[in-house]
Amino acid sequence: MKRRVVVTGMGCVSPFGVGVETLWENLKAGNSGVRYLTLDKEKHLVHIGGQVPEFDSSKYVDSKDARRMDKFILCSVVAASLAIEDSGLDLQKEDLTRIGVIAGSAAGGLETIQKNHETMQVRGYHKCSPFMVPMMITNMAAGKISIKYGLKGPSKSVVTACATGAHSIGDAYRAIQYNDADIMIAGGAEAGICDLGIGAFTSAKTLSKHNDEPKKASRPYDKDRDGFIMSEGAGILVLEEREHALKRGAKIYAELTGYGQSSDAYDMVAPDPNGNGAILAMELALKDAGLKPDDIDYINAHGTSTHVGDIAESRAIEKVFGDKNENKKLSVSSTKSMTGHMLGGAGSVEAIIAIKAMLEGIVPPTINLDNQDPEVANLDYTPYNAKKKEMNAVVSNSFGFGGCNAVLVFKK
Repeated sequence: MKRRVVVTGMGCVSPFGVGVETLWENLKAGNSGVRYLTLDKEKHLVHIGGQVPEFDSSKYVDSKDARRMDKFILCSVVAASLAIEDSGLDLQKEDLTRIGVIAGSAAGGLETIQKNHETMQVRGYHKCSPFMVPMMITNMAAGKISIKYGLKGPSKSVVTACATGAHSIGDAYRAIQYNDADIMIAGGAEAGICDLGIGAFTSAKTLSKHNDEPKKASRPYDKDRDGFIMSEGAGILVLEEREHALKRGAKIYAELTGYGQSSDAYDMVAPDPNGNGAILAMELALKDAGLKPDDIDYINAHGTSTHVGDIAESRAIEKVFGDKNENKKLSVSSTKSMTGHMLGGAGSVEAIIAIKAMLEGIVPPTINLDNQDPEVANLDYTPYNAKKKEMNAVVSNSFGFGGCNAVLVFKK
């Protein structure tokens, strides 16, 4: 029999700052974390994003060590520290060979690559930082977390673009289910707001250029949307085998009961327009959870604010769960309307948001939905304002470039 897995700790860093409550209070209020970037505007067509504000990491990371971390690693370690602290784990009493880490990033240390390349161009290719490689590689988030806490269980990095955070949580769930570990620290992070990152995504024609009104630029499902908002952040969960958590008297936020993954096998960037990959991932997650579509109260949608992405996912949700006339119970929202798109960190931060929504009985809104695109499905997207709602089971969707799909189901 597969072992049951629960969530006992949560931590995050977001465009709103450090901590889950900081994020959640802003989302409930419908606030936007999108602002003008600190980059040189003369260099870019896009001037807005969800940049993580400066914060003091010294409580969690030695200042010398912090200077040897790319920002995505630093955000990961801080989020993991918050999650472990939140879980109440006494690691001195635990078998550290039974605790692992799966933490990933879509792009890794883009700013580190950019800065060191600039140095190489001026001083020569042998003059980059000796720490460049460990600062840029995506698995170093997991590595630094495991080193900080002496965790000797499975340690690896998932890299599946915007589905990274969700896949990390799902794979950690499987590790506990199949007895590879009793506790897993899992999630994703991104910190790609730099000249290289913004320039590359601008050239790919994926970013909004709604520079005059940053807080209104992320517009999932709205007919006037013009692309997603590049954002930064990290979300980390502590997952634990249920009996282990109960034995130590841990507080339990939720049970992770379903994980579905699939591939569109369609295009490098565009999703399958019929949503077939998303449909399969949602159906597999429900099957894994032993739930029917009508059992789900809320979906935190991938909802990036791109034309093709919003339509494909909406159609997939409607196919699996029915429209708002058929399934009056289901609420949907895209919190990327407020956070922007954290890429590799999106899936794990949004898993935290889905859990908070369920626990507090509050559906966070989709802001900036002024004129719903008639091409998206007929769903309740929770426009403008949060609403109270009793919830017992929720879904978090994450879909990435290359057609990577991951869906998580949480229950009370």
